[in-house]
Amino acid sequence: MVVKSKSEKRVFNNNDECPIRNVVAQIGDKWSVLILFALVDGADRFNSLKSRVEGISQRMLTQTLRDLEREGYVNRTVYPEVPVRVEYALTKMGRGLVKPLYQLVSWADKHHDDIKRCRKAYDDRS
Repeated sequence: MVVKSKSEKRVFNNNDECPIRNVVAQIGDKWSVLILFALVDGADRFNSLKSRVEGISQRMLTQTLRDLEREGYVNRTVYPEVPVRVEYALTKMGRGLVKPLYQLVSWADKHHDDIKRCRKAYDDRS
């Protein structure tokens, strides 16, 4: 939980009760948001996701999908066919999460050039 100290500044406790550390950090990794947004288009299979999220390794896609499933954002469905077919889809909670994330993604898109200029200016000073 985020609490205010005597100085009225936020304190971020290092425990499972802190929603920022416990929830936001999970989706703030390098791949989770990309996978969630890939699934906005509908259920998809592993290899299709791998080809759509460029640069992700098979191992990292597997781990990230497991993490997203564990958190309740993604549902994994195994179809008893030969060969077995597995699809991943957003859950209701996952669809709810994507809505506010869309605002962040839109903000990032709008400010991307500004951020790149700031990074370059900072790096040039160093």
